[in-house]
Parts: sequence; C-alpha cells; structure tokens
Amino acid sequence: MPTDGVFRRALGADFERLHPQLQRRFGVGVAAGYGCIGRGVMSEVRRGPWWTLPFLAFGTLRNIMFPEKGQNIPFQIDNHAYVDSLGRETVTFVRTMDIRPGRRRRFDATMIYSERRGRIVDYLGTHQHLAVDLDLSVTDDGGLRLASGAQRFYEGPVSFRFPMLFSGRAHLTEHYDEERQCFVIDLEVRNALLGFLFGYRGEFACEFPEGTDAPQTAKPYREERRE
Repeated sequence: MPTDGVFRRALGADFERLHPQLQRRFGVGVAAGYGCIGRGVMSEVRRGPWWTLPFLAFGTLRNIMFPEKGQNIPFQIDNHAYVDSLGRETVTFVRTMDIRPGRRRRFDATMIYSERRGRIVDYLGTHQHLAVDLDLSVTDDGGLRLASGAQRFYEGPVSFRFPMLFSGRAHLTEHYDEERQCFVIDLEVRNALLGFLFGYRGEFACEFPEGTDAPQTAKPYREERRE
C-alpha cells in the first residue's frame, strides 16, 4: 500500500503549497498514524427555496444533506484513516451538526484515491451508493479548493452515471486563519436546474489523535467495490 495519504497522492507536488496546518490536517493517512477531529461553529447553514426541501429531505435517509438551516450551529468533523475490507486506504469525512436541542444531523463520506481515475473518489452517505469524482487545487494563500464532478450510482447489480440534472455540484474551500488560529470552511452545493441547494460556512480548531483505524461509528454500513 502506498505510504502517502489520499490527499497527498491526489495533489502531488502541489500538496507542499498548502499551509502547514492544512498539510497536517489533510495529511491524515494510515502511514501517518494519526487522525483529525475538528470542533467549532457553523456561523451559517443555508438552504435553497422551498422547492428544494424534498431534495434535501431525501438526502437525510443516507446522511448526505438535510433541510434545516440556522446560525451558530456547533459541529464536529471526524477524519480517520483505515484500510477497508477491500484493501483500500480510506479516510472518513463525517460532519455532525447539532441543529437544535434534540436534532442532530450528519454528512457521511469516505474517500479513497483511485489509481484508475487518477483522483479522489468520494463515496457519499452511509452505504456508499454514490461515488463522486473530486477535483482538488491549492489556492494562492495555501488553502484547499474542492469541486465535485461526475457522479455514479451503485446498488447491487445496478450501476449508472447519475444525471447531474437530479443532483448537485459541490464547491468547497478551506483555509487556515493565522490571526484567529483556526480553520475556516465554506461549502456551496448547486443544481443546474434548481440553483442553490445547500451551503454552510464556519470555523473550527483541530486535535490530532494517534491511531490507524476509524471508530466503527464513522465507517459506512456497506462498502462499494466499484469506483
């Protein structure tokens, strides 16, 4: 198994252009021997107009999106590296938001580096039904820019390229604020027909626990071989 983590493999030499704190954060990998747990506050969680609600509500069935919105929402992001049952180095991206007392929402994702595709493939949700190609780049200030691309749906014998007309494209930026000593994240998801669907922005601090496996609660319920 390669010794570089999935983000270093995807970015290549550009990984060194990331801010040192982002290099540490996105350097999470099996060989690195540590994970990353971020805790902070989403200053704003937004959603599109009322007609996007059914789309967002459907996403809650597999921890992909949700219809609530709000401000100053506590959240946690868990990044842990492990080797899945198919022998692939995998990194969890589980975001948990305490929307209000008694209501907690999650975004579940697991990422691998695909040699065949030459990029990170992001499996969304609890069952890895949706595989999404990610395009990564480094900003001038050492931040990370992520854009989602082609999406494929897998379930049993069913396999097809998911029509983007019925899905959303995500654009995410993350950078490190030296003055405030924190990570700053901004996400926006848009649909070609419906427009803006969902987004959030916030800031958080990280700790880097030692360990080479992910807690079971952060792993998907099923694993998909197809990329």
